[in-house]
Amino acid sequence: MKVKSLLAKPLAYFVHSQVKKGAQTAVPDQEALFKKLVAAAADTEFGRDHKFAQVASHTDFRQAVPIRDYEGLKPYIEKIKSGKHNILWKGKPIYFAKTSGTTSGVKYIPITKESIPNHINSARNALLCYMAETGNTAFSDGKMIFLSGSPVLERIADIPTGRLSGIVNHHIPKYLRTNQLPSYETNCVEDWETKLDRIVGETINQNMTLISGIPPWMQMYFDRLVEKSGKKIADLFPQFSVMVHGGVNFQPYAARLFETIGRKVDAIETFPASEGFFAFQDTQDGEGLLLNTASGIFFEFVPAAEIFNEAPTRLTLRDVKVGENYALIINSNAGLWGYNIGDTVKFVSTDPYRVVVSGRIKHYISAFGEHVIGEEVEASLLKAAQEHGVPITEFTVAPVVDGGRGKSYHEWLIEFGTEPADLAGLAQKIDDNLRQKNIYYDDLIRGNILLPLKISVVRKNGFIDYMKSVGKLGGQNKVPRLSNDRKIADALMPWTERS
Repeated sequence: MKVKSLLAKPLAYFVHSQVKKGAQTAVPDQEALFKKLVAAAADTEFGRDHKFAQVASHTDFRQAVPIRDYEGLKPYIEKIKSGKHNILWKGKPIYFAKTSGTTSGVKYIPITKESIPNHINSARNALLCYMAETGNTAFSDGKMIFLSGSPVLERIADIPTGRLSGIVNHHIPKYLRTNQLPSYETNCVEDWETKLDRIVGETINQNMTLISGIPPWMQMYFDRLVEKSGKKIADLFPQFSVMVHGGVNFQPYAARLFETIGRKVDAIETFPASEGFFAFQDTQDGEGLLLNTASGIFFEFVPAAEIFNEAPTRLTLRDVKVGENYALIINSNAGLWGYNIGDTVKFVSTDPYRVVVSGRIKHYISAFGEHVIGEEVEASLLKAAQEHGVPITEFTVAPVVDGGRGKSYHEWLIEFGTEPADLAGLAQKIDDNLRQKNIYYDDLIRGNILLPLKISVVRKNGFIDYMKSVGKLGGQNKVPRLSNDRKIADALMPWTERS
């Protein structure tokens, strides 16, 4: 056993025990954190505007602070960008995380001295909990991919600004720097395909033990390695044992990823965003991600069906129920207040508090009143694909609206690892699964308002070519699972063969 893996063991056991203890005190930790956050921000401009000095309870807070998205907080962020202090949080941020928005264009998310440990320590804790549970510390002696956006940061109001992953790159501990790939120079490359080729070149002959990224990126990387070497990933990297992933649901990608690797490896799921690191997989044996309840973020939960109401129900951790679909609202020591991050979660356990990410608030189909969500389409496809033995590379779903009764339907645009022998049978099975999961969709099929879904086969690398065509090919970008319009579906048509 080498030095790093040897030293990792006692740290892993200590952190794992602390995480387990924290999981048992989640509710009181959240309640104490709420009071601490409000008190700390009372003298900021936001705190004065919303009378934080008079907020004594969550009921007071709900009345004082409305739910906002980025557009709602943007006037305050613009003041920070102009150089003002004590706006959303005391002092000024130490970074701006620059991220893409849909209606807002580029978003600038503040990261403060108090909030940066949430991003750094949560990723560390996920790995250490895995080590403590499995005993696998050997991967820490090998080479690991920590893919990031460019670590070169610009300055806005003298605040370093860039992609969150590029910011975090500056905080990787020194003892891991010698293990880290790709090189700093390669991480600075902006053109994605050039960057990917350089990553392949730098890693193909290395002892890779851990690879992290969003599943579509990992699949692209593995495919490029196989193409260049002619070997399965397991033969190329015999010590490769851990995948760290997040950003999208892993399950639709899992079969093809493991097929490309040539064997199963352990996977650790995380739930990070520019606004905070919300949860991570703390065990290989249970479902869901442990909510980060003592890491600078006070969570609220709005029943997903109410999120666009004028006065939606806002629950604290104490009041959530297993199986309910909630929009996730955060209040944090980065100065985000009543902030709707756009994701929905479901609790799979309240002892401890573990969640699964069920979808995006804006990513749904309800062109006919069915309100189909991401979790439903992913589960329906995954079950059918497993039964038919078909690996899925990528997919998205959109409505086809026809004026005549019984002529409209959902179009599923799917890129397969291997095309199914019975495409019609697969489509029927997916449709049956979705009808079982969504009673409104089932009613529309039964009432002949909708036809059963239809599959359009996307040619190999079609999604990659589409993402390239819209300037979004890259390690941090992903295709929405479903849309309530046909913007993405129509743009995919050049790479699609309709069934």
